[in-house]
Amino acid sequence: MAKATVTDTLASGDYIVIEKTSQGDWREISVTDFLTSLYTLATFPSSKPTTQYYAPAASGFTATITDGSADIHLILTPLAGYAAGTIKLPAVANAIDKQMIIVNCTQAVAALTMDGNGSTVVGAPTALLANEFFTLKFDDVLSTWYCIG
Repeated sequence: MAKATVTDTLASGDYIVIEKTSQGDWREISVTDFLTSLYTLATFPSSKPTTQYYAPAASGFTATITDGSADIHLILTPLAGYAAGTIKLPAVANAIDKQMIIVNCTQAVAALTMDGNGSTVVGAPTALLANEFFTLKFDDVLSTWYCIG
């Protein structure tokens, strides 16, 4: 019997040995077919953010971002430029590591407050110009939202 060798790199034409438990024997499958089967059986989270809309009608508004594990794209469409507004982030207990919040705003907000809702917020803008945007990313270890763009 030949001794098995060990490899650390796979190629699409390579074969993997699997046990077919329903048949009680061993079979081989190509890496390409294995990956196709795996992809068919697996469920992957959507990489697209959930869009949330908010159209404040007066200064002093609070846009509350929905709690949950999805990335959020918040589109703010104020009726005019406002002196003040707040964006309330998901509760720290519901935010997940590496979750992102993308914010677009069509009008200026002179004084923007970020409510961390139990978490810290670092580097977020304190004002927005018309058509300005930014992105926040959550770090679970430090319970902190960081502005990354």
